[in-house]
Parts: sequence; C-alpha cells; structure tokens
Amino acid sequence: MARTRIGVAAATLTVVGIALAGCAGGGTQNAADNTIDGKVAGDIKVVTWRTDLVEDGTFEKYAKEFTKEYPDVTVTFEGITDYAGEMLTRMSTTNYGDVIGIPAIKPDQFEQFLEPLGKTSSFTDTYRFLPAASFDGTQYGIAFGGNANGIVYNKKVFDEAGITELPTDEAGWLETLQKVKDNTDAVPMYTNYKDGWPLTQAFGNLGSITHDPDAPITMAENAAPWTEGTDAYAVDSFLYDTVAAGLTEKDPLTTNWEQSKVDLGTGKIATMPLGSWAISQMQAAAEANGGSADDIGYMAFPANVDGTQYAVIGGDYNLAVSKHSKSKAAAWAWIQWVAAESGYTEAQGMISPVIDKPLPANLTGFEDSGVELMEINAAPAGKEGLINAIADDSQIDLYGPLYRQKLVDIARGAADGDKDSYFADLNKRWGASAEKLG
Repeated sequence: MARTRIGVAAATLTVVGIALAGCAGGGTQNAADNTIDGKVAGDIKVVTWRTDLVEDGTFEKYAKEFTKEYPDVTVTFEGITDYAGEMLTRMSTTNYGDVIGIPAIKPDQFEQFLEPLGKTSSFTDTYRFLPAASFDGTQYGIAFGGNANGIVYNKKVFDEAGITELPTDEAGWLETLQKVKDNTDAVPMYTNYKDGWPLTQAFGNLGSITHDPDAPITMAENAAPWTEGTDAYAVDSFLYDTVAAGLTEKDPLTTNWEQSKVDLGTGKIATMPLGSWAISQMQAAAEANGGSADDIGYMAFPANVDGTQYAVIGGDYNLAVSKHSKSKAAAWAWIQWVAAESGYTEAQGMISPVIDKPLPANLTGFEDSGVELMEINAAPAGKEGLINAIADDSQIDLYGPLYRQKLVDIARGAADGDKDSYFADLNKRWGASAEKLG
C-alpha cells in the first residue's frame, strides 16, 4: 500500500483558495489581483504525495469533473511515495510538473521555482492558512485542505484500560499510557521511528503549549528554545519521556507506517501523534480489518494554559504552479477548482481551505471538550525564513526525523547521553546560529 501523509512544515504555518472565474469553454480567468491570465487550456501534470488517491482512481474522477468545466485541459497525475525528498531533487531541474505541493524550500526561493498567484491580501477574506505559501506580500500557493494537530487514539483500547478522561498535561499523558500498558495488550504509543516522517508530526503543536500564535518566531529568536517552559521543550520532552518510560513499541527499527494504520484501527496500538488528516485513514483501516470507524478518536496535545487546551490548525502541502509550466492558467484553474469544488476536504475529513465552510465532523470532539483552535501568525516582514535559516545553519533538521530519531535512541538507551545533555547540545547549536543570523 502507498504511504499517505501531510506535510508538517505546512501544518506548522498555513491554507487556501480563490473563487473560479471563467467560461466553460476555457476562456481567461479574471480573479481579483490574479497574476496568471490566459486561456485555460493545455496539458497539466499534477505531481502529488497522495499516491493512494492516484492508485484508487479518486484523482481521475476529479479530473473528469474538472474537464466538464474546462474541456480544453487534459489533467494527468503522478504520485511519489518519498515526496518530500524526491521533489527537492527534481526541483534542481525544470521538469517537476505543472501543479505541485510546495516541498521544504525556503520562502525566499518561492519566486525561483513557483509562479506568483497574486497579492496575499486579496486572498485573506476567502481562505485560511495563507502565510506558509506567502513571501513579501505575494501568494505562491493554496493549501490542499487543512488539519488540526493532536493525537489519534483508539477509544476501545482506552475503555478497556479504564481511562475515563483524556489527559491535559504530560503527567496525565504518561499515566494514561501506563494504564494502557498495564491493562491491555496494545502498544501505548507508536513512534513510526523507521519511516521517520511521523516523528515530525508532533512539531505541528508548536504554539499550542504556550498559546503563542507567533511560536515559530519566538523559537527563532530564543537562544535556548529547548528550555523548560517553551513549546519546543514540551514537544520533544513528550517524545523522550514517553520512550524512556517504556511506553512505545519494543523495536523502533522495525516499525511500519502502513501496518500501523491497521494496528491502531484494530486496537493493537493505542495512540499516535499525527495531524487530523490521519483520522480518515485510521477509520478506513479499522473498517477494512474488522474494526469500527467509531473506535477512532482524536485528542489535543496534552498541555494546557490556565486549564484551556489549544490546537493549532494549519494547511496541508500548499498547491502551487511551477515557474516552468507551459499551461499556467490551466494549472491555476485546477488548484482553485480542487480546493473549493472537488469535495476533497469533505471526503478526507479535513478543514476546508474556504473560510465559510464548517469544520469536519471528526473535530467536533474538540469543540465538545472545550479545545480552542488557533492559527499561527505570519512572520514579520524580513523574518519569513528565519526559523528555517537557523535550523539549516545549526544542522538541526527541525522539520525532519534525524534529530528526533537520535532523541528516541538516547531515550531507549541505544545512544549515549540523556535528555538534559541532548537538549543542552541542541541549545548550543541553535543559539550560535541564532546569534549569527538573528
């Protein structure tokens, strides 16, 4: 089975769309402040991380509906399993598709690779999560739906373990997982260490721990962000302390993402820190393997500010038009149509990029529990890429798995050191780069 996931970098920061204008015969688009004009015609290739939707024909169904409105456009698809890695390699060429999900390039590189869509200010009344694909007042992408950040869990396992209340702080979290370990056969928390990218998902909670909508800049300007009381400290302590307490899988070197969906859906795994995009996949895995979609729950990250829990909402990968596309108007038309008209977010249980649409049913539990949703602010002018630049200079892969895999290795006794020594090393490296670049 194909791997499917959401980009954490985008989820930490943004989302989408603009109403389509133009005739069914493929005339010009007239969206306000749109920089891409011309006949909506030609061949476009959509390169995507959603390999499952390519393989099961979902995207082809979307294309058929799209071409009813734009019959002069031919849409083809290519799914890439290792999307994050392979797309960065492809973008060293001029042939990386017409519509892409923006990989982890720096904001000041958008203009080099992507076609500008218009002024960001012209999108703000219609769409959510714009900052991640905006630079210097120009919008380069529209999020392909949005997600909340938190933890997927199996309600049936929690019931079997005797858990009656969801944890709201780390102490409660560890107590909850210990009950799972003591009273069930389920793995309390599964890291998906071997696949790597799932370890990055918890970073999407940056800002929710301290209720700081400027969390990325706060971290960038902090010489020692792995210090108790900060978001980064809480997120990485959550992982370290859970592993150190023996509440994760026995052998992280043999984890398997696709199998983990089945195992959580059927109650062999109790929890996984993932964006809310994963809920529908866990539900589908449960239904396909003798479980029930109703067994899948979603909780906020175990932290609170004065008793209130917060959940960061942000965009999936942002869809963008390649700078080298020969059918830019058609590519832009596809992005707008798929964001607003395709039904993708409804089918996936994701937050619509369109502000006026309601939250998906799978997040009603947040509302029932009093969890407040929050978005991360755009970085101040001139600091759009500061956190990325510091991460690169310090060689801490903030949006990748390497430093988190080492964190797990230390916590399980497979590498030297402890949490304090590792966090001290991270602070030293980060602080030096922050001083140099800040």
